[in-house]
Amino acid sequence: MPLSASEWDKRFRQQAVWTQDLRHYLYPKIGLKKAENVLDVGCGTGALIAELTSQSKAQIYGLDLDLPRLKLAMRKASTGIYSGGNAQALPFPANVFDLTLSHFLLLWVDDPVRVVQEMRRVTTPGGSILALAEPDYGGRLDYPPSLAQLKEIQTKALRRQGADPHLGRKLRSIFAQAGCQEIVTGVLGGQWFEAPTPEELNLEWSVIAEDAGEEVSAKELRNLELQAKLAWERNERTLFVPTFYAWGKA
Repeated sequence: MPLSASEWDKRFRQQAVWTQDLRHYLYPKIGLKKAENVLDVGCGTGALIAELTSQSKAQIYGLDLDLPRLKLAMRKASTGIYSGGNAQALPFPANVFDLTLSHFLLLWVDDPVRVVQEMRRVTTPGGSILALAEPDYGGRLDYPPSLAQLKEIQTKALRRQGADPHLGRKLRSIFAQAGCQEIVTGVLGGQWFEAPTPEELNLEWSVIAEDAGEEVSAKELRNLELQAKLAWERNERTLFVPTFYAWGKA
């Protein structure tokens, strides 16, 4: 059963926690406090909008193709100005945003170079373009070994949905092809202070179940879920998906 907009909102906010340290590191470097106009491309339910508003005096804009998610964003982060639209043809004139950013977006688009070109086009000269998180499932690590098949299951499922599961490793090249300058790229570190909560695990497996679709039977998937949860309880579980970021200038 497809996830609802409110369930996706929980997922997007979970993802925002994963990249929180990176954002707090980058915001001062890009001069967020001095920005006047900021665009979140593929903003979803607005998981980053309230934070951007609280850390700057800028007007924050959000764009997404999914209208139910945008409606939820309008309720949860009403300070933003929202537009329905395609990231490959942004409905904004050139040179209007001091910062243009995305978060877990580029792996889902048909032409990521085109999207970053559009982000650069609408960014003021010298302004910043950020791709805050792009995973690379080709480097996924699972332990115990009985869970290693999750890498192949999720990789195949993402390809079937039209996503690029290896987008992360291509991020620097994408920014270069799009004409960005002074490109900086990196990988988010992994620190695990405690096991995920039951709610976080259930949300994770709801997403995996939706992704997996035809790749594995419900019975097999349930067995993997039980194994993974047991491994967390025993303090044996390791899960790492390399997640890349890129920062360039227009």
